[in-house]
Amino acid sequence: MEEGSNVIIRLAIDVCDESKTKKRTGKVPRIYTPGEIVVSESGFMRGHGTYNEENDIKSSVAGVLERVNRLISIRPRKSRYVGEIGDVVVARVTEVQQKRWKLDTNSSVDSVLLISSVNLPGGELRRRSAEDEHMMRKYLQEGDLVSAEVQNIFEEGSLSLYTRSLKYGKLSQGVLVKVYPSLVKRCKAHFHNLSCGASIILGNNGYIWIQPTSIIQDGGDGGFTQNLSEITPLSDLRTISRLRNCILALAKCNIMIYDTSILYAYEESWKYGERDLLQMENIQEVGKATCQRLNQLQS
Repeated sequence: MEEGSNVIIRLAIDVCDESKTKKRTGKVPRIYTPGEIVVSESGFMRGHGTYNEENDIKSSVAGVLERVNRLISIRPRKSRYVGEIGDVVVARVTEVQQKRWKLDTNSSVDSVLLISSVNLPGGELRRRSAEDEHMMRKYLQEGDLVSAEVQNIFEEGSLSLYTRSLKYGKLSQGVLVKVYPSLVKRCKAHFHNLSCGASIILGNNGYIWIQPTSIIQDGGDGGFTQNLSEITPLSDLRTISRLRNCILALAKCNIMIYDTSILYAYEESWKYGERDLLQMENIQEVGKATCQRLNQLQS
């Protein structure tokens, strides 16, 4: 190493350390680390991602607590998406096949979207014909992004999706953000129109879509039309860029991602520029301030 050169050393910290000393209400699940005590009471059963030590059940992986009656499990933070029926997902078309599309949903195998599981243009209700099959690539082609819902799970683990609701369909102008699925909090609503002028789709599969609220379609076209002629204002682009960096900051700090945490991080980020939010020191500051506000909300 040359004489006089600078070396930057960063210590790994958990911005939510303060929350570990407080009693949780369960509203905001937190990340358990390997070796951490999950339950210190008797009468609980050990599930996946845990092990017994003396009278305690401890986490063997970094992940989120899942409890079913007396069964305690830890869902790993770094893992592929394991779908459940009713989940909202954001997916990318990888292949057009006969009567179906193959989509990447961040799971171990590709998911399937049948032509019978999509709205026809104009919302028309009728049986799918051979002409519809020939026009499949006109509806959706490789690389297109869609929002959908998990309809069924096959034996081999692949998912069957559907977009028969008008709120689902092709996504056009916006930004895709990828995080670990375990960081996306399961909520009743995964479509949100934020007060800052942007709309987000929080996919349970860890794919998050951000777009300007002004370009949302009314759904009358069946969810296939992309409006690429309208120019997005610079102010909306900067808002989308800031939201993207805030979501990545939450993921870096192991904070659960949902509408409230995103809004708090967005508000706390205004002391920095959009590009400054990519620096680790600023990421940790935004994460710590967001975590403190979430703790105050629960107390």
